[in-house]
Amino acid sequence: MFKGAASRAIGLGVLGTLALWHPYFGTLDVGTLDGRVLAQEPAVTSQKVPVGRSMVTSTLGIVATSQPLASQAGADILSRGGNAVDAAIAANAVLGLVEPHYNGIGGDLFAIYYEAKTKKLYGLNAGGWAPTGLTAALLKSKGLTRMPQSGIYTVTVPGAVKGWEMLRKRFGALPFSETLAPAIYYATEGFPVTEVISRYWASGERKLGADPNSAKTFLPNGHALKEGEIFRNPDLAGSLKLIAEKGAAGFYEGKTAAAILQVMREKGGTMTAADLIEYQPEWVDPISTTYRGWTVYELPPNTQGIAALMMLNLMEQYPMSEYGLGSTKAMHTMIEAKKLAYADMLRYVADPKVSNVPTAAMLSKDNAKARAALINPAKANCNVQPSTFGGLTDGNGGDTIYLSVIDKDGNIVSFIQSLYSAFGSGLVAPGTGIMLHNRGGLFTLEDGHPNQIAPRKRPLHTIIPAFMEKGDVKIGFGIMGGFNQAQAHAQFVSDIADYGLTLQQALEMGRFTKGSFGGCDVEVEALISDATRRELQALGHDVRTVAPRSGTFGFGQAVMSNGTGVHFAGSEPRTDGAAIPQAPPKRDFMPSW
Repeated sequence: MFKGAASRAIGLGVLGTLALWHPYFGTLDVGTLDGRVLAQEPAVTSQKVPVGRSMVTSTLGIVATSQPLASQAGADILSRGGNAVDAAIAANAVLGLVEPHYNGIGGDLFAIYYEAKTKKLYGLNAGGWAPTGLTAALLKSKGLTRMPQSGIYTVTVPGAVKGWEMLRKRFGALPFSETLAPAIYYATEGFPVTEVISRYWASGERKLGADPNSAKTFLPNGHALKEGEIFRNPDLAGSLKLIAEKGAAGFYEGKTAAAILQVMREKGGTMTAADLIEYQPEWVDPISTTYRGWTVYELPPNTQGIAALMMLNLMEQYPMSEYGLGSTKAMHTMIEAKKLAYADMLRYVADPKVSNVPTAAMLSKDNAKARAALINPAKANCNVQPSTFGGLTDGNGGDTIYLSVIDKDGNIVSFIQSLYSAFGSGLVAPGTGIMLHNRGGLFTLEDGHPNQIAPRKRPLHTIIPAFMEKGDVKIGFGIMGGFNQAQAHAQFVSDIADYGLTLQQALEMGRFTKGSFGGCDVEVEALISDATRRELQALGHDVRTVAPRSGTFGFGQAVMSNGTGVHFAGSEPRTDGAAIPQAPPKRDFMPSW
């Protein structure tokens, strides 16, 4: 049975057929649930797609996250005098508790900050590095031929807390003692697990049960938390209190660091105290391209953000608006552009401090014209893949949160944070309540590859915040979900730039995703018309239809300023997301009579 904000079951027949009701498609006839064609619905005929919810608008700040408790925490921080950075930290800290399968302070973060008074953009790369001693030779000596996807050898230094500190020191207004207070409260007192989160929690039960510390923290009473059950993480509350008192040193030194190093010793890891203490995030200049008069920004390598820009450069060579929103031509062009962009991204993107990444050449408009000529409008290409790339598991990892904040002054934070796969490495540092991420799983063991694992090297990174602007319009946006992200970003930008959709419409529009790096398989949401999906199949795409509002296509948020002092926000209906505005200042108003 499919559940979600935008659809509900209205009938189930004896042959396994199902009908869904959708607020702007009406009744959807769903075929037999054979894993291939899950739904059929009328084509979208209007470019202004109706949606299940409207944008949130305010002249004050707005916080958009994937969980209402986190959005509320951020909005409260704005009301207490905090700015967009303070609200983002507060919201992220709460998300690390309430969506523990997705994110937490045992992972990395990346952010783009727009400073309204200077109109400048700042990028922050808080992706951690590999431990000292962790080499391809070491892993090969243990019989490994590919990077593992969980366990101690996937744990790189978590970058999130130092990322928080760098953001706060440069742009924040409040101390950690205030911004972390909501998360500390919920970790201590508990919160009710939601329907969506409980399903993902249950899917990680076996992984959590394999480690005693993980089971103790995340399987209270021996099982994953069910919808409505109260979850508490007092150990995490203690870890957050240390950060509130000591800043980043409360994580990278002292009790928390000792617990991380204890896990390393017990499991055969190689991380040292110096790896934790000496790690530093870095400020980076966002990279950009132009698309239909918009300038779109992503963070540079070692992230996959360049693939979104490359997709847009390819799509720009075709008249997308003439093709029509959700049309076969538009979808085919985007899918083929994805394959070409990702082939280059996977071949070349690595840590630029260690490897030479040809960023300028990859973003060249001339290169895009040449690559776009490879798109056959009459046939899907099933062989676009990197010829020398190895080591990644197709489509692995998608457990990430994205949030965006705009404050009353128009400052914007586009912010993403992750453990990589569900519940990361599966290892909790004892007594901390902190799940350690498995970001190292994105390295390769392939000799000579730019992304081969090496000590104090950062892997190719999936998580990417984004920003786009045109004149006075500024939009901070992102859509999480592993290697879904860059392709989802390009679709979001096209929905706005080619078809004039609002933030909310663009977030709710049906999407495709291709998690693999070769072949013609592609997953298409059932919100895309049945006719379009049939025609894509006829072009050679191996279309796998996915029911509306699943997590397959990622969860997104967006905030916007239009230069008038009015602010807008949208939030995904595919999860528990909510955009919550800042409350007005509390004042004593006298009656006028």
